Amino acid sequence: MVTAAELIQKKGRHLENGLNDAEIKDYLAAVDNWALQDGKIVKTFAFKNYYETLAFVNAIAWVIHADDHHPELVVTYNRCVVKFDTHSVNNGRGGISENDFICAAKVDAIFRQAAQ
Repeated sequence: MVTAAELIQKKGRHLENGLNDAEIKDYLAAVDNWALQDGKIVKTFAFKNYYETLAFVNAIAWVIHADDHHPELVVTYNRCVVKFDTHSVNNGRGGISENDFICAAKVDAIFRQAAQ
């Protein structure tokens, strides 16, 4: 089984195949409180105010862009919902890939760092 620490060390790469249900379940166990919803992995992050929320959004945009992977973000005053899926896998039909979990682990690390 993969760990969040191992995922953080990885770099996103071009993938042709998505993960199957059993693999998704294993990867979900490696990341903190992410859930599978509507074909995406999803997590909500809470903040004290809008400034902290936007700082988080900017930090994850900077880090995740380096992996050439881009989440769907829903941003409100004190909350950010982050959703990952991979459009290019499964012959362009989309799905969940290892890249989604690599990025989820990196987003969690950014949040933990910001909370200190």
